[in-house]
Amino acid sequence: MENEASSEQPIGVFDSGVGGLTVLKAIRERLPDEHLVYLGDTARLPYGTKSPASVLRYAMQATAHLRSRGVKMLVIACNTASAVALDDLQRALAPLPVIGVVEPGARAAIAARPAARHLVLATEATVRLGAYGKAIRRLDPQASVRELACELMVAQAEEGWTSGDIATAIVREYLRPMITGSGAYQPESLILGCTHFPILGDAIRSVVSPQVSITDSAGTTAAVVASELLARGLNRTPAEPARLQLLATDGATRFARVGGTFLGEQLAAGDIELVDL
Repeated sequence: MENEASSEQPIGVFDSGVGGLTVLKAIRERLPDEHLVYLGDTARLPYGTKSPASVLRYAMQATAHLRSRGVKMLVIACNTASAVALDDLQRALAPLPVIGVVEPGARAAIAARPAARHLVLATEATVRLGAYGKAIRRLDPQASVRELACELMVAQAEEGWTSGDIATAIVREYLRPMITGSGAYQPESLILGCTHFPILGDAIRSVVSPQVSITDSAGTTAAVVASELLARGLNRTPAEPARLQLLATDGATRFARVGGTFLGEQLAAGDIELVDL
């Protein structure tokens, strides 16, 4: 039956581009026996500057494609799509489990620093919707939250400017009003509210105080995926090695070049299957 899931089915992971490969990497490390299929909607990125209506439409189309490939679970490895479309996707795709990255990230930040001043670095759309602020205040009403749109950092990550003077200068320019000068917010917790930002971790850490905790939702999202699989009895018992499929909607060569940095391994254009949504 269509609604019956099998442990042998893959986990589907979706992002607007290659940033979600940081989440995919964390899932692979946590669940090395699971088949995985990743879809990056590279023809229409970035989602962070799009309207909510467009993001919802794109997310519905992408997740429908993944569902057509028989996935047993969907992971929305995009903060913008999670902020805009998660509730609609969960309703539309039920009983298929659909997991976003905002809630796990919020929970991890609160666990690290309860009742703290949190600063979220994210895309324009995620900030405009206040997704992390809502999630954190719901879980920890005494917390303070500010959200900062850092669109240039997305391009910076995709260009591979992850360390050195250029990387540090861009991060510092964004964060300076929040961490220096009279009346600065002085966050105690920094949340990487875009899946591109973990690979900028060294540059970000060099700009903020060592006392500031930094939360990346990739690892905590992987933990939620593992817990949900266990609860549903869908863990795969390997009879053969796990498979990884990488799909994109445009630019296989660029996906391979940039995506290899995010995934932590070398990719070739031939590793990427182009699909039309």
